Amino acid sequence: MDYQIDPDGIVTLTWDLAGCSLSAPDDAGGTEFWATVERALGDAAVKGLLIVPAQTDALVDDDFDMLLRADDARTLFDRVMRRSRKLRAVETAGKPVAAALPGSALGDGLEVALACHYRVAADDDRARFGLTQVTVGLMPGGGGTQRLPRLIGMQRALPLLLEGKRLTARAALDAGILHEVVPAGEEIEAARRWLLGPGRQRPQQPWDGKGYRLPGGGVQTPAGIQTFMAGNAMLRAKTGNHYPALRNVMACVYEGVQTDIDTGLKIEARYFTGTALTSETKNMLRLLHFGMKDAKGLAGRPQAVPTQEFTRVGVLGAGMMGAGIAYATAAAGLGVVLLDTTPEAADRGKAYAENLLARQVEKGATTAKQGDAMLQRITSTTDFADLDGCELVIEAVFEDRTIKADVTRKAEAALGSSAIFASNTSTLPITGLAQASARPSNFIGLHFFSPVERMALVEVIVGRQTSEETLARSMDYVRAIGKTPIVVRDARGFYTSRVFAAYLAEGLAMLAQGVKPALIDNAGRMAGMPLGPLALADEVSVELIHMINRQTRADTGATFVDPDAERVASEMVERLGRLGRKAGKGFYDYSAGGGKALWPGLAERFPAAPTQPAVDVVIERLIMIQSVEAARCLAEGVVTRPMDADIGALLGWGYPSFRGGPIGWIDTLGAASFVAVAERLAAAYGPRFAPPRMLEEMAAKGERFYPR
Repeated sequence: MDYQIDPDGIVTLTWDLAGCSLSAPDDAGGTEFWATVERALGDAAVKGLLIVPAQTDALVDDDFDMLLRADDARTLFDRVMRRSRKLRAVETAGKPVAAALPGSALGDGLEVALACHYRVAADDDRARFGLTQVTVGLMPGGGGTQRLPRLIGMQRALPLLLEGKRLTARAALDAGILHEVVPAGEEIEAARRWLLGPGRQRPQQPWDGKGYRLPGGGVQTPAGIQTFMAGNAMLRAKTGNHYPALRNVMACVYEGVQTDIDTGLKIEARYFTGTALTSETKNMLRLLHFGMKDAKGLAGRPQAVPTQEFTRVGVLGAGMMGAGIAYATAAAGLGVVLLDTTPEAADRGKAYAENLLARQVEKGATTAKQGDAMLQRITSTTDFADLDGCELVIEAVFEDRTIKADVTRKAEAALGSSAIFASNTSTLPITGLAQASARPSNFIGLHFFSPVERMALVEVIVGRQTSEETLARSMDYVRAIGKTPIVVRDARGFYTSRVFAAYLAEGLAMLAQGVKPALIDNAGRMAGMPLGPLALADEVSVELIHMINRQTRADTGATFVDPDAERVASEMVERLGRLGRKAGKGFYDYSAGGGKALWPGLAERFPAAPTQPAVDVVIERLIMIQSVEAARCLAEGVVTRPMDADIGALLGWGYPSFRGGPIGWIDTLGAASFVAVAERLAAAYGPRFAPPRMLEEMAAKGERFYPR
């Protein structure tokens, strides 16, 4: 810690955040920081304090590891209150304190800055400012729910608190969070000017001043009443009341701003403690923070293989999937060869990228010049010889083994011996496709999700002969284009398609068993899924589901699991011609204006049973079937790491984060409880719910997938 007093009596406190958690005042880094602050505030020679982080990612700090392990409310509450008192001391010591921010201030870090009397930030397009705790299931616990509303008003603060928005420096200035934004490198001097001028006369926060009133009106004003009435209704409708951090933020602001700041901070500490100890928050912390960090850091990558730098990538097939892969690759700065059977088809694929870029330019997300440069990185062609120099080629042609084998041979003839060949198949086993390759050790699956430009996940599928080097280099490519990889071993349906299909099939099976379609889909949404299984089946295509069912039955015979679901899909496609949303009719009818409603004919084709199950029973079936199938994938080695299974569910089909993923949900219930529920469902509805032996053994030993 650097402590210097200049001739004007200003202490400039510069510290390196590496290994330092300001939210943990009793830990080594935090202890040193706060001791130095207290020394400055108590030193009569000090006339003002200037806080300057050493890094440009300044004040991005949350002690998530401690919170994941926390299990005692009193200990956690006391810890939060110690931090709160230290921040309050900064505000009330009678000396001006300014923060000069060279970069981002997020989460706990912004809460530290809000306790300073003056905040100056560098005008850096990369810097972001916000109270982002809700994005990982937490709520602010360093005064954010009390200082931000008191600073800018409840109406402006609540959207920032509830959405975890990250504002640019200019937007944070406009919102009233920052006092000044200056050219990069001038923030320290600007903060010093305030400390030597107005700061000497006004070392006080607005809420500590005489006659202070909450900006925009208090809770009991008409505007305040409307804010909370509408806000609570919208929050419940949007989240299903599944996320304790969000409802506790609302309650904390409502209660806290009606009191003085010190009482409000105690209210916040209580709500923070209660939130942090919930299973939902721990699930979200593990999945959204540690899990995403693990996946983006390529934890499953073979470490002995040197990192691959890519410059040129080939894409075979310029349909929507291939065009999306080309766009994502070019957007990452790599050259792309986009190949199809005709010049017109190849050009249409490039036009897809052009249309996406035009929308980005229109939104201001990029410039026309940057868009043109990106488009120039895509070469559309029909000539396989143009693939020369590509380090990687990805085929995204029709799901036909013959076509895939043909393009594999033609591409490999033009490629160097070290080049990787990847298939984007979503259904065909990679080991079988690799039989067409002259170098199967260089053959791998890269399963992208549609639309590629929006979907973050890529399944990296390892065939029987795929080398460790090919796996590592392929993961390097996925990271290079800003996607998140999970490693999957070769198997029918791989991982995501298999578990997602189990969710859809359970919905179809319930329809065949007489459960009302509205109950099925409403239960799916109430469970936290983005859509109910019938609506999702329409989006995916009922016809595709039927085709996969037929192929699976042909390939596996008696091992095909769910005849009820198969019967519904067959009826919808072969007898009724209701193929899904793209055809304008499936389980739902679709209007030209984009609206939809359940098809009334479902009641005749699939009559409702006289007695309907409780909604909790339907939810249980829809959630349990995903966890049972994910556990089978782990037991069979299709996925080898629980976190890959949970990240794949989160990013692949929108599994609700508050449950922690389908494997995390098993830990939430406990293996013994989970096995008991699965066995009960298997007895009632069939062997698809039977837990794998691995889970039975874990239950007997009291084991978990994740540490407590």
